[in-house]
Amino acid sequence: MSGRDLVYEIGTEELPSSAVYAAIEQLQVAIPRALDEARFGYEGVAILASPRRIAVLVSQLAERQSDAVTVAKGPSAAAAFGADGAPTQAALGFARGKGVSVESLEVRDDESGGRYVYATIETVGGEATSVLPGLLARVTENLDWAKSQRWGSGAARFPRPVRWLLCIFGTDVVPVEFAGLVAGRTTRGHRFLTPDPVQVPAAWEYPTLLERAHVLVDHEVRAKALREGIESAATTHGGRAVVPDKTFSEVVNLLEWPTVAVGTFDEEFLAVPREMLTHAMTSHQRYFPLERADGSLDNRFIVAHNGASGQTDAIVRGHERVIRARLADAAFFYREDLAVPLEQWLPKLESVVFQEKLGTLAEKVQRIELLTGRLAELYDAPADETAWATRAAHLAKADLVTSCVVEFTDLQGTMGRYYALAAGEVPQVALAIEEHYRPRFAGDEAPSTLAGRLVSIADKADTICGIFAAGMAPRGTSDPFALRRSAIGILQMALSGTRVRLDELISEALAGIAERTEFEVDVVGGAVKEFFCGRLETILRDRGHAYDTVAAVMATAADDPADALARAEALTRFREASDAMEDLSVAYTRARNLSAPELGTGVDRSIMGPEELALADALDAAESTASQMFSQEAYSALLASFAGLRGPIDAFFDGVMVMDENPALRENRLRSLNRFVSLFTSFGDFSRLAG
Repeated sequence: MSGRDLVYEIGTEELPSSAVYAAIEQLQVAIPRALDEARFGYEGVAILASPRRIAVLVSQLAERQSDAVTVAKGPSAAAAFGADGAPTQAALGFARGKGVSVESLEVRDDESGGRYVYATIETVGGEATSVLPGLLARVTENLDWAKSQRWGSGAARFPRPVRWLLCIFGTDVVPVEFAGLVAGRTTRGHRFLTPDPVQVPAAWEYPTLLERAHVLVDHEVRAKALREGIESAATTHGGRAVVPDKTFSEVVNLLEWPTVAVGTFDEEFLAVPREMLTHAMTSHQRYFPLERADGSLDNRFIVAHNGASGQTDAIVRGHERVIRARLADAAFFYREDLAVPLEQWLPKLESVVFQEKLGTLAEKVQRIELLTGRLAELYDAPADETAWATRAAHLAKADLVTSCVVEFTDLQGTMGRYYALAAGEVPQVALAIEEHYRPRFAGDEAPSTLAGRLVSIADKADTICGIFAAGMAPRGTSDPFALRRSAIGILQMALSGTRVRLDELISEALAGIAERTEFEVDVVGGAVKEFFCGRLETILRDRGHAYDTVAAVMATAADDPADALARAEALTRFREASDAMEDLSVAYTRARNLSAPELGTGVDRSIMGPEELALADALDAAESTASQMFSQEAYSALLASFAGLRGPIDAFFDGVMVMDENPALRENRLRSLNRFVSLFTSFGDFSRLAG
């Protein structure tokens, strides 16, 4: 395929890192889609970006669009032509709208046998240089930003002011217009290292010329250079860099020419908790801390800057002054907080409103403490775990009003652990205080102890049930209290060893909330249960279970997430290994449709025929072992026993007239079907299986 390379660059003031990633993500989809819809052939598309530019590179873009032939269906033949064969206004209007002559219209039979008018439309492809200006302008205008505004008097919106446009097709300039600018062949290099304009003669020279101008425009190349620089600096100083993914990703898009250096801070700051130091360095300043060989924190840090290597010493001194002030504040807050025992911070929670209808944080703590104790009873927690959990629940929110957490909000719980230990609390209580916020996000670890899990479940359940009771359940994408995340956290713990019964959890949580605000308990409880079930269904599907498998087990076991998972796993394995389930689900559905639950399951064997007796014997055998299998959650064995019912139930339906005219026979046979349905329903609703 013959073609030419295309480069299109939007030059801006420094963009936020999040906006750079948003542009890359959107353009990776939008550009290929726009080119495909416009019938342009090409070899590949690359989206490059840095803080001051977003660039599209298309390799071997076709010189012109391909021609197209489309067929459009119009009005019926009867409406399009009169009795004399002359075209009506309907035909004339249709032809005019499609840009064809009325004489070229054809009458054809459609798929339903009706006769309709069709127009064949031939579109000749346009030259790329004529089509691209409008195409690229539309793509740019349609970019969706989390935050943007109009700059100047125009209508174009962008996160930061657009300063220049470049667009070159081969060696020809493509005059794309956006934000009051017209694209040319001039770009700009590094703001300080190469401040003069850079002329780009040809599209394929764009990345090379920018690199000469001290800009690594490919964010992946820039990330590689940054990582190598960090690792080299750490090795040179005999340490290991602490590189959080979030901080690294942000720094990649704060620089165009990464230069790495090492700074230091006073060793006395190492007396401050490590989490405070690393948070100040990574989240506030975008530095990368250094660890010593023994894993302890060093008093050095790595800083990546956008300046010339000759200016590194001066730049590092500036960063050292900044971090010294930041760490001095942290050390001051920490010392001030330690002067007050953790429990003495609790009265301050009385002045912090959690939610208007649910009261203060102090009231929430009281509910969490009571709910934690109740859950410990329900889950048969050992006495020591119960004591640790209730004490941790009592202190869990105290650190929220300390100076350190007010300043470093991400350290809630972590500082609570430090302050609890300093106040003489046992390590188990301190750890539960820290871990009760877990899991905080998808993939995060659950609390490592039962005490921590009890407090975590109680806290999250109180929030979910309370917000629902207050009439503020999540709607659409709005979830200001992160209830979806909290529900997933509880379910994650339920699926990993802490047996949670949703009905009793919701009931206990709502009981505490009912003392504070009025609501319809049954309505709110049902809504919360449905909310949990929606999250559980998604989790089970994400684990590879078919939608109908999930529906079948959720119909019976939704109250116990761990049990629902065990049933889904067994049913998935059974369906993959056996072809019996399809026939069994058909038989189950047939039996359920005929069954009459009001008749019960007691049968009279004396009036049974051979097929009925065979089914009764098979059901006796299955029922005798089912109870033990259920208690042991031996669901694979249970399903295998169900498979043994396939022959008897098929023979029953083939040889017996269920709806016999004799009432005694009819009701006895319906009771047999009731037994069959009841046995299957104890595991799941097999009628929901698609086959």
